[in-house]
Amino acid sequence: MKKALVIGAGPAGLTAAYELLTKSKDIEVVVFEESDCFGGISKTVEYKGNRMDMGGHRFFSKIPEVNEWWDKMLPMQGAPTYDDIILDRPMPLSEGGPDPEKEDRVMLTRHRVSRILFDSKFYDYPISLKPETFINFGFITTMKVGFSYLASIFHKKPEDNLENFYINRFGRKLYSMFFEYYTENLWGRHPSEIDASWGAQRTKGLSIFAIIKDVFGKLFHVKNRKVETSLIEQFKYPKLGPGQLWDVTAEEITRLGGTIIKNAKVTKVHKNDNNILTALTYEKDGEEHTMEGDYFISSMPIKDLVAGMNDVPADPARIAAGLPYRDYMTLGVLVPKLNLKNKTNLKTVSNIVPDCWVYVQDRNVKLGRFQIYNNWSPYMIKDLQNTVWVGLEYFVNEGDEFWNMTEEEFSKLGVSEMIKLGLISSADEVLDTHMEKVKKAYPAYFDTYDEIDTLVDYLKSIDNLYCVGRNGQHRYNNIDHSMVTSFETVKNILSGEKDKSNIWNVNTEQEYHETSENEAEVD
Repeated sequence: MKKALVIGAGPAGLTAAYELLTKSKDIEVVVFEESDCFGGISKTVEYKGNRMDMGGHRFFSKIPEVNEWWDKMLPMQGAPTYDDIILDRPMPLSEGGPDPEKEDRVMLTRHRVSRILFDSKFYDYPISLKPETFINFGFITTMKVGFSYLASIFHKKPEDNLENFYINRFGRKLYSMFFEYYTENLWGRHPSEIDASWGAQRTKGLSIFAIIKDVFGKLFHVKNRKVETSLIEQFKYPKLGPGQLWDVTAEEITRLGGTIIKNAKVTKVHKNDNNILTALTYEKDGEEHTMEGDYFISSMPIKDLVAGMNDVPADPARIAAGLPYRDYMTLGVLVPKLNLKNKTNLKTVSNIVPDCWVYVQDRNVKLGRFQIYNNWSPYMIKDLQNTVWVGLEYFVNEGDEFWNMTEEEFSKLGVSEMIKLGLISSADEVLDTHMEKVKKAYPAYFDTYDEIDTLVDYLKSIDNLYCVGRNGQHRYNNIDHSMVTSFETVKNILSGEKDKSNIWNVNTEQEYHETSENEAEVD
């Protein structure tokens, strides 16, 4: 029997393992996971009955195979959720679907609300053409935005960096208000230093023109109107957070006879003289173990994969070593209420603001974004009616001053910035806090990234190596794209197809099939 060794139990790795086990009886599957939980950055962390979503994950895809897969793992709700019952709020229900009040294995339908907090005012994300937007701008800023956008139509900049990419689509004024600082805060680099392909991938089809088109589509009730992904109004979400989907998938893999080894850090992959992988070495409980295999499916960061491989030519080794990442820290903060007023027409429990997350465009703080977990799922919160569970998100580099903070120091920073932004009035209001860190959360598009094609060609040349997922391909994929790289990998393995272009071409096409939280947003 052949053996497939899968590195990483995030969305891509677990999808590959499950697909292999369900589509072939002739392949033994072993999954190696460095941590003690499933889902990678898509994990859910529970702390004293409150749950945290690392990075925010909206489940929305235009890919039928992905939607069918999700529905198999977590069927759509057939009865109202706790907050919908309290608010008497209608929501689409699936006939015969599970009742989220009685069963856990269920996918919910949720409202999508994302806004920008800029100059102490809320703006829709993406920017809308509502009267409120122009009132917030004021006359002079509105004129500047309008003329700036017109200038961008007639004077296109070469799209050789992310700054020019955004200016071409939104005009310089909107770019400076809503993209420049946030992007620099996210990546630790000015947009002029970042490859434009990141923007092309994350904001496909999104521009002022797309927003105008969507407004008129709604106004005149255009049938079958094409909606850009960043403009979706509802999304799917697992009852207990995104990690639940991967916990269920892991259970299915074990039930099907697959093996998952947790707390197993893969440190080496062994290649023979014929450029074929033969085995991998992993560390567990302080001991090294080596396992031979026939197929190697890797969702680990390319940087680490290549560093652990023998006899790599100089150029691919150098490019891999130079690939940059951005790391992620979040602080869960439990408070009785937020000072933010709900001025929308959306009903919420305790009338809190309805946002899933809010982008912070304030140069006086380092906070990049905050989530309101109450609005993702009522089951993420232990006491929904009396507390608000907020996640403060910071984009950092492993080893920097933020990363090295103690939990107490990080908590003080986060709470002080909440006060600065007016989210709360005093540190005395805080009931509890909890810190989480995620390494290599975001593969970045600068440094040696512009040479990545040379590295990809080398990885493709290793016959039995398949690179999948966000870090496996060093591409800012969403969950559905990460899953599709695994679908394609399994098809190739089972058909004997040696050309891996189909795997690497996922999410490079013009049509953007988007899934999670992350449109031009972060993941």
